[in-house]
Amino acid sequence: MKARLLAASAVAALLSSGAAHAQANELTLCWAAWDPANALVELSKDFEAQTGTKMNFEFVPWPNFADRMLNELNSGGQLCDLLIGDSQWIGGAAENNWYLRLNDFFDQEGISMDDFAPATVYAYSTWPKGTPNYFALPAMGDANGWFYRKDWFARPEIQAAFKEKYGRDLAEPKTQKELLEIAQFFQGREIDGKTVYGASIFTERGSEGITMGATGALYAWGFKYENTPGKYDMEGAVNSPEAVEALEFYKELYKTATPPGYDNAYMEQSLDAFKSGQVAMAMNWFAFFPGLYADPNTGGDKIDFFVNPAQNVAASTLGGQGISVVANTDNMDGALAYIKWFAQPDVQAKWWSMGGYSCHNAVLNDPGFKDSAPFAGDFLDAMGGVQDFWQEPAYAQLLLAMQERLHNYIVADKGTAQEALDGLIADWTEVFEDEGKL
Repeated sequence: MKARLLAASAVAALLSSGAAHAQANELTLCWAAWDPANALVELSKDFEAQTGTKMNFEFVPWPNFADRMLNELNSGGQLCDLLIGDSQWIGGAAENNWYLRLNDFFDQEGISMDDFAPATVYAYSTWPKGTPNYFALPAMGDANGWFYRKDWFARPEIQAAFKEKYGRDLAEPKTQKELLEIAQFFQGREIDGKTVYGASIFTERGSEGITMGATGALYAWGFKYENTPGKYDMEGAVNSPEAVEALEFYKELYKTATPPGYDNAYMEQSLDAFKSGQVAMAMNWFAFFPGLYADPNTGGDKIDFFVNPAQNVAASTLGGQGISVVANTDNMDGALAYIKWFAQPDVQAKWWSMGGYSCHNAVLNDPGFKDSAPFAGDFLDAMGGVQDFWQEPAYAQLLLAMQERLHNYIVADKGTAQEALDGLIADWTEVFEDEGKL
């Protein structure tokens, strides 16, 4: 603890002295390779100018990101001084002492977690969950949302055909079942001489794709991981009648309303399907929405966005990450200085303006925030009802089990939804027994 306080005290000196430390200071920040990372490079130029610290970046493509970074942490490597790691890593990173506990530093510098959206603090920063033990600063708010071809929806002939079939106006879906109807309506329809399809959804098996997609339906039906938080009592929660219905729904969406051959689709495939004009709707993370809106072919007035539709409850699958100091960094002062700089409200406002998703209340609660981007209001709605996967230290084993069970049922037509969820409970029970949790 004393060492942390000393490190925190050194931050003020570092920031005030600026370029005096320029030659000695370098930092490497690690994250996934995607649009927000490019925005962070630009944003970080301000930190370089203010402190004289040279910023290096290691960005890894999403399919390889977890393996690459978790191996780096587990091996005690010193590639990263700062790491923007997935929310699910927080438990393992805290218990294995990979991330620095930031409480003393936050207290020293007057950084309050009350200044950040509660859902992001809970998901990105705390371990054990919900306790005031912070191992990251909320950095990149995110959730799984939807976007659609607004120009197609607005065509009079399409509007008329939809109303004739369903007896209601074609508009953004308010429920999961409305989403399915719209996707099925567009499936195989001819638009501008080209056959189009309903929706591109997540079905990828290798990393996390089908889990992140299917939970959008599961959460909306009321799915829970356990009956009592922290008790791992999964029977009747994971395999509830509502969960079975949601899984059956997601399979029907996949089987009846998606492009042919999209049996292993995740972020990139969803974006490609939409940008190439194949689908009327697509799911993906809010992180990609600025780039989608700016796309010269399918963005602008051709696109619009909506939050994951409710069914029994309003809920969205959580994405996003916190930024952590890697505990064995050889530039602790510089890493902490970056955290302090990034936490400032004016930096957070610029982060949002450049394409990042700030979690700071000063940004999110600004009266003009909802009108600052065509998806800003939907983002606020989504973050108000986000739910996340297990954040247990053994999350990788838990995730692999869910990936296999879901893909086998939804894509490979093996068994029933009830059998998939019953089997998932058996898989997870074994993991938790090995962990001494049951």
